[in-house]
Amino acid sequence: MSAAPATPSGSSAALYECVIAHVRSTPLRHAFHHRTYLWWVDLDRLPVLPRPLRPLARFDPRDHFGGGADSIRGGLDVFLAAHGIDLGGGRVMMLAHARVFGYVFNPLSVFWCHDRSGALVCVVAEVHNTYGQRHCYLLRPDEAGEAEVDKEFYVSPFFAVEGRYRMRLPLPGERLRLSVRLDDEGGRAFTAVVRGRRRPATVPVLLRAAVRRPWSTLAVWAGIRRHGIRLLLRGLPVQPRPQSAPQKGMPS
Repeated sequence: MSAAPATPSGSSAALYECVIAHVRSTPLRHAFHHRTYLWWVDLDRLPVLPRPLRPLARFDPRDHFGGGADSIRGGLDVFLAAHGIDLGGGRVMMLAHARVFGYVFNPLSVFWCHDRSGALVCVVAEVHNTYGQRHCYLLRPDEAGEAEVDKEFYVSPFFAVEGRYRMRLPLPGERLRLSVRLDDEGGRAFTAVVRGRRRPATVPVLLRAAVRRPWSTLAVWAGIRRHGIRLLLRGLPVQPRPQSAPQKGMPS
């Protein structure tokens, strides 16, 4: 039997070992953090693992955008075309969870979209809630990677669909440093911060990450639910979910 290759095919792939922190400021203060790992991949050169390890990472077009395209890149191109953007085949890098044992939950997937010359055209922030819905924000970050956009999507049951996001999404390097802040009439309401260190996407690195964080994406979903229950027990009122919220698999 031949030995498995040391590196999955897909030369641009990397892993970020991350700490994700959430801080709710109003009306109750609540903070928590969890550890996970995220994939950094070129949408045109997605990594392919040795067959025995494929349950540990799969990138499925059903998990992003409209869910009906033949590829994640195809779904992104349809979304961008609806906003009058054509990358001309330029490179797109994605930061997201992959499916692990057939399951994935991505609270936030980020796509850095470049044109043929390599210039950054836009960033797409795709948000998923625990109700199986998703929504995409088209961003035009400044040189520091910062952008603002009105909140348009029901995410937490404890926040209404109002306010404005301030996102800091610089292109990741050896270090990953992202943040999303929600401001409402009362000021800063919520902040999420992602910090991570880049690792090569080799088989040994993936195996170590999988052993440390088994069912990593399910653990993220369960953690969000667990902290939601704690907030309910503390008496935080639930905001009604809008009936017109985007349906699962529909780009917005």
